[in-house]
Amino acid sequence: MTANTDTVERHASASSEAGITGDQMIARAEAMVDELIERQAETEARGFYAEDTHERFARNGFYRILVPRRYGGYELGIDTFFRVCVTLARGCGSTGWMFGLGTSHGQVAASIFGERAQEEMFAGGDFICPGTAIPRGTAVPAAGGGWTVNGTWSYCSGSPYGTHFMGHSMLPAEDGKPPTQLLFVAPRSQWKRLDDWGQQLGMRGSGSHGITMENVHIPPHMGLPGVQLVQYDATAGTPGRTLHGNPEYGGGPLAFINFLNCSIMVGMARGALDAYEHLLRERTTLVPPVVPRYLDPDYQVWYGEAVGMIGTAEAALMNAVQQWHDAAVRGPSAVTPELDLRLSAISRHVATTAWTAVEGIILPTAGSSAIRHGERLERVWRDLSTLRTHAGLSILLPTIAMRELAKSVVR
Repeated sequence: MTANTDTVERHASASSEAGITGDQMIARAEAMVDELIERQAETEARGFYAEDTHERFARNGFYRILVPRRYGGYELGIDTFFRVCVTLARGCGSTGWMFGLGTSHGQVAASIFGERAQEEMFAGGDFICPGTAIPRGTAVPAAGGGWTVNGTWSYCSGSPYGTHFMGHSMLPAEDGKPPTQLLFVAPRSQWKRLDDWGQQLGMRGSGSHGITMENVHIPPHMGLPGVQLVQYDATAGTPGRTLHGNPEYGGGPLAFINFLNCSIMVGMARGALDAYEHLLRERTTLVPPVVPRYLDPDYQVWYGEAVGMIGTAEAALMNAVQQWHDAAVRGPSAVTPELDLRLSAISRHVATTAWTAVEGIILPTAGSSAIRHGERLERVWRDLSTLRTHAGLSILLPTIAMRELAKSVVR
């Protein structure tokens, strides 16, 4: 196995700050927005956010929001986590995506893996675990137990500072049955990050590099044969719900993943609205009477429409998050695949509404000068356009999830 050359500092698993609240964590993210805006260009050029930004995230405790308290985490819940994602993406879409995709799998790991695996995964305190849902490579049963994994996985957002990797590989067919999948987690020492990111239209700074593994042994407790994350059924309960006594570690994974995608879209749309508001103050109308745009009735209408649409998207997202939480509290039997699909359907319209506000109102009325290279709106537009091509938003939600929802309800 080729040694990985990235510098990653594991932060000691100290006790969480006593009494830290979700509002305080969100305030820490808000305090970084202006800095993230100023550093967007360098983040794109590098392909991921800077090491000093990473260190500040660590000091702020962002990487422990979803980590269970028993391992030195904050266990602040998905509401706080997604609000932090929205806030960071408001400053820089690439940074928000890289943070969110790298950190979100703490929720997954704490939910579906057993105690021994969690003790190992969370031993360093901070947990940054890029992951993909598309199976790649092979997993072959190893002598003495576990599996030998080989393969390369693309779009592993968060990999530059990753402490672990969560992936899927195909297990060989047995007894005439078709091949099944293996969901596994591997520590940083077992994989190498590829230098293959940064040439896309947008999200160039999202750290979505590929990851490769060569003859890596995955021990039995670090792998879940036959498990596909987006199809995981939590109705029988989860190891994390029992281990931590927290119902949120027993929620539906499909909706959770879709909430993550939408939180970044909502955050970027809010960033676009910030830039639009600045233009209304700084620029004038094109024809007489020439006045500042914020005094023009048409621009007032356009701005109000955008505010309403983006606010609607955010409200729908957070209401869906609350529904997810409430179902988890009611018990495993309430966390049904149908609920997962219903909340995913809401996510579909959160994403569409945020996109429409930017693409249909803000950009056309901001003018072409606002989308010159290097302008904030230009970067938001490129980032949103690229995120729209993400398989979860462009394929899974509009077709597969909606079809399966209808099949589960209309019989």
